[in-house]
Amino acid sequence: MDTTAGDTPGATHAGRSDGPPRDKDAARRDSGGAVDAVGIVVLVCCAVWALIAAAGRPARPEGTLLALLAVTAGYALGRILGALLPVLAPAAAAAAVLALVLIPPTRLSAHPDAPPLGYPNADAALLVLAVGAACCAAWAARGRARRAALACVGAGAAVAALALGSAAGFAAGVAIVLCSLAAARMRRRLLGLTGFALAAALVVGGSCAVAVDALPSGLSESLTGQLTQPRVELWHQAVDLAEQHPLRGVGPERFADEAAATAGPDLAPSAESPQSAPLQLAAEQGVPGAVLLAAAFAWLLTALWRSPRPTPVVLTAAASLTGLAMLATVDHVLSYAVVTAGAGFLSGIATARPFPPPG
Repeated sequence: MDTTAGDTPGATHAGRSDGPPRDKDAARRDSGGAVDAVGIVVLVCCAVWALIAAAGRPARPEGTLLALLAVTAGYALGRILGALLPVLAPAAAAAAVLALVLIPPTRLSAHPDAPPLGYPNADAALLVLAVGAACCAAWAARGRARRAALACVGAGAAVAALALGSAAGFAAGVAIVLCSLAAARMRRRLLGLTGFALAAALVVGGSCAVAVDALPSGLSESLTGQLTQPRVELWHQAVDLAEQHPLRGVGPERFADEAAATAGPDLAPSAESPQSAPLQLAAEQGVPGAVLLAAAFAWLLTALWRSPRPTPVVLTAAASLTGLAMLATVDHVLSYAVVTAGAGFLSGIATARPFPPPG
């Protein structure tokens, strides 16, 4: 049976209709190693620029390099397991995240150091990836019962995010499940991927508008109340640092040092980062650092567009990664290597080329 089918809904081999929709354009879309080569170039540029931004300063580029290493390792593992075990690998990953979150007896007690990561929003980001992995496994599976069971696992991961106190994680999880269900009716994935790109750009643009006070006063006050005033103040500081050092920024991991001189006592405990990945890169690595982050996300969507996997799998993964990008825009969830590795793993699963079954 054709497990790499995907773009056009239709019957499978032998008249069966319980498998993923067939993809007549997979061979045309799959560009082999060209997209992978571009991804390697983007990741290398990110690493090199982090070293350039740190040169001649007491900066610490190790955090950026560790994140890039985690993404690369997760992506490679996802490509391998996605080719060998396209259903079991994402399903096991989702189950593992749920187990880490729910099994420890203190997990839902709001204790600040509760496992697995000790930060509820980072745990919620992991659960967002788990929702996407479970739904990807559902679309790769055959049989309605298996698909329904895996979809329930994804919905359960979204509910777990709400149990952790992350309304944003719950909303992202529910949106992923709905997008996954709607993906079955998408005849062409490009439209869906374009929508995800616009959604991510809208959130990033909105955060930047809040950071530079470009919004009307009423809307700005409403968003500030949702985001909290200390977070918005950190965004203001990140913008100021980016304006003062537009080329190389202040250096990786130096935001806290530079902000300490101007931060008030209320901001001191939370000034390790500006609570936003794009603004942190702009402040610490200048405009090129933020541009490289955007290029990495654009490459990821391009790789999903050219992926030979079924369109529902691709759009589900894209929805999950877009949800993670939105969370990273308003919080420092990408500071955790486990989260970045999970993002790479899901990307690898969604771009893998499963081996055809024997015969």
